[in-house]
This record gives sequence, C-alpha cells and structure tokens, in this order.
Amino acid sequence: MPSDAHAVLIADDDEFFRLALKSILVNALGFTQVLETGSLDEALERLGDRTDISLALFDLAMPGMESAASLGAVRECFPQIKVAVVSGSKRRRDILLALEAGVHGYVHKGVGAPELARALEKVMDGEIHVPASLADLPALSDEAPSSLAPPGLSHGRTASLTPRQRQVLQLLVQGKSNKEIARSLNLGEGTVKIHLASLFRNLGVNNRSAAAVAGLHLLAREDQERRHARSGGRA
Repeated sequence: MPSDAHAVLIADDDEFFRLALKSILVNALGFTQVLETGSLDEALERLGDRTDISLALFDLAMPGMESAASLGAVRECFPQIKVAVVSGSKRRRDILLALEAGVHGYVHKGVGAPELARALEKVMDGEIHVPASLADLPALSDEAPSSLAPPGLSHGRTASLTPRQRQVLQLLVQGKSNKEIARSLNLGEGTVKIHLASLFRNLGVNNRSAAAVAGLHLLAREDQERRHARSGGRA
C-alpha cells in the first residue's frame, strides 16, 4: 500500500469516471490524497506544483492529449513518478505508443474494479502492466494510422499544441527567459520547464533556441494564413 504522504493524480475529463477511479484508489489501494484534472495542461501544472505525487494516471481522450506519445515529457521530467494510461482505447498502436513513451502500465477502462486495482498495484510495485491482448496478432485494420498517432508538426501548423504550449511558445519566440515566462503566465519555473519539454517533443527539437526558430516560422506562417483567409483568398 502507498504511503499516506504520497498523492495520486487522475487526468481525465470524464468526471464520473474520475469519481469511480478515485473510489478504487482510496478503498483498494489506500491513497488518501487524490488530485483530479481534466486536461493535459492542468495535469502538467499540478505535477510541477507538487512533490508528493507517486502515481499519475492519464486518459488518452482529453484536451491537450494528442497521443500517448505526449506522456514522454512527463516521464522525462518526473522519472520518480509511476505513470499509467487508463483509457477506453484497445488499439494496439495506442498501447505500443504508450510503452514507447515510457509509461509503467496501460489499463483498459472496461475492466472490472478488482482487475483495475490489481493492475495499478502492480505498477506501484514497479512492474510493467500491459493488456493480455497485446500478445494477439494485430488485425489488418489495426495497421492503419491511428487517430492518436504522435502529432509532430511536420504539417507546418501549431494546431497540435495545447493552449498553454502555444502561450509558452509565443513568449519563447519573444526571447523571454523561463523566469519571465513563468511571471507572465503566473506559473512556477518548474512548470514552465515541463511545458518546454513537451513543446520540444512536439516541435521535434532539442533546445529552446531551435524551438524559438521553429516557432517563429510556424507562427508567422499561421499569421499569414489568417490574413489570407480574411482577405477572401485574394492575392
């Protein structure tokens, strides 16, 4: 059982599922502090503000979550936290993306409460939990590109960024330091670093200078497209 000093974070925009999951975490796993968020941005900010979270559970179909690959930044910034996906998706591709991102477990929402509790207990004990279906041969239809595939920005737009990532990018392009970004957005500097790590992944870059250059081009292109649209497409 987890220590009372440790908290668990649920990131899922389904309020009723959060309520059910909280009940399992409290009654079956002994957690006394359960934090609830409804978006990836909010979850990242909670993780940045707290030092007592030992387990974080993420849905794949919530605001800001483009794919399980989005969790790579969470694993990089919080290596001490056990991270698991609790999702309605049974797609093999989504499970593999989650494992590639470094999560400690993937549990389908459709399993019963006892099985869900056992899976999360395994994760807390340091084991990797994956659905038994992963051993099955993939169906042909499962080889098609997933709607939850890693976003990337190769299409040249920032549509895949979360609202907070977009705000951070705009300030980064302006040459703001982490401290200045934190002050402008009323965030902790640690939280800004988390958003930057996630932003670097989405942009496919490794540092803030490269992100600023990529962001400058992307934001300028979007601004040009908006002006073109307002003019009715006239040259």
